[in-house]
Amino acid sequence: MPSQVLIVDDDSAIRELLREFLAEEGLATSEAASAAEARQALETSDPDVILLDMWLPDGDGLDVLDSLRGRPEIPVIVITADSSSSRTIRAMQAGAFDYLVKPLEPEAVRAALRRALDQRRMARDLRATVLPDGRERIVGSGTAMQAVYKLIGRIADAQASVLITGETGTGKELVAETLHQNSSRRAGPLIRVNCAALPESLLESELFGHEKGSFTGAIGLRKGRFELAHGGTIFLDEVGELSPSTQKKLLRVLQFGEFERVGGAVTLRSDARVVAATNRDLEAEVQKGHFREDLYYRLNVLRIALPPLRERRDDFPALIAHFLDRYRPAPGAPPAKISGPAMRQLIAGDWPGNVRQLENSIQQAVVLSGGRVITPEHLRQMPLSVTPEKNHLDLAALVRESVPLKSVLAKVEREMIVEALRQAAGNRSEAARMLHIYRRLLYEKIEEYGLGTGTKERD
Repeated sequence: MPSQVLIVDDDSAIRELLREFLAEEGLATSEAASAAEARQALETSDPDVILLDMWLPDGDGLDVLDSLRGRPEIPVIVITADSSSSRTIRAMQAGAFDYLVKPLEPEAVRAALRRALDQRRMARDLRATVLPDGRERIVGSGTAMQAVYKLIGRIADAQASVLITGETGTGKELVAETLHQNSSRRAGPLIRVNCAALPESLLESELFGHEKGSFTGAIGLRKGRFELAHGGTIFLDEVGELSPSTQKKLLRVLQFGEFERVGGAVTLRSDARVVAATNRDLEAEVQKGHFREDLYYRLNVLRIALPPLRERRDDFPALIAHFLDRYRPAPGAPPAKISGPAMRQLIAGDWPGNVRQLENSIQQAVVLSGGRVITPEHLRQMPLSVTPEKNHLDLAALVRESVPLKSVLAKVEREMIVEALRQAAGNRSEAARMLHIYRRLLYEKIEEYGLGTGTKERD
């Protein structure tokens, strides 16, 4: 049975020309001369493709496009004499599959129809994806994640500290939330602290609070996060970024449950369970003298090691379905579908940014595909990365030309930072770990070398 094309154009000559052309291509046609006729035709038929003129006697073609948002599986190819950028952009925003400008070139029409029909066939051939339970915070049921779930079940009610380790983007914060929600402390607060997001001068006040007048700007008493987390859980994200001074103060809270506000003399107590997370190798940091050994053992009473995404290949279908559901092309619209080749390409990827990178790729692909069927061509524009400079140092030439050593070292430093950011998919925390420097220093270097565009503020 030939594919069906609905031609919507008020010009009878254009309709006749298209009808003859499409018949030569082996396609069946139906016609509508107005927006009202188009809507009526769509109530009783299900065309494979729509060729839609933008200027209709009873309305704008954009109105017809808008009425088709609930049927994104039907590709709409706009045909119009208006080649303005604003009109083209508006049509694509409204969900058009393609935009062809009159006078129509037969090869352009043929190519657009071929791609549209391929999309339509894939949409029909792909069976509906079974979406994961929306109540689940962590997606994945493969062997690696089952081991994580079992461990969470065993330790959720324990009072001991938990250290969550894993590469950037593996879902450490989600695991901390799940621990809290399944513990006897779930009625209490879950207080989050990103230890790398604040300068050392403010972090102590953030953790322990301060008294009025204790420092410039302290205009009133402020309770710290440990005080607010009393009876619940405090989640210390990126704990490997703490300075030696803050590490010492944190150790005391873990040992005795006691602390003082900045500028205060009263000792306070906090009954908060500590859950910490890091993408650093804290054992190696201890060996280097960057992290206190006694604090490490206090944090690492119980440990959850999250597997990287490359070790969770069996979880890809569920993760992809989850993100397709999250990033629907429009509220109330069905999720985009994904072709077999695109699915295989995603599963075969390396994914240094793990689940977060996969999520970004799916979100991007949904946009590029117009919310229809994701194919490999929609995955070519990969998530943010930094491209390293290709030029290498000619040491002999540098010495010969009396280039200052300081400028050469700066160049090497810049290139190493660029390469680390590239390998970390633009993630600053992971890049700092790879370079064995504190994240704050990396921030300063990124600003110094003008590398701020295209790198992620958080991991």
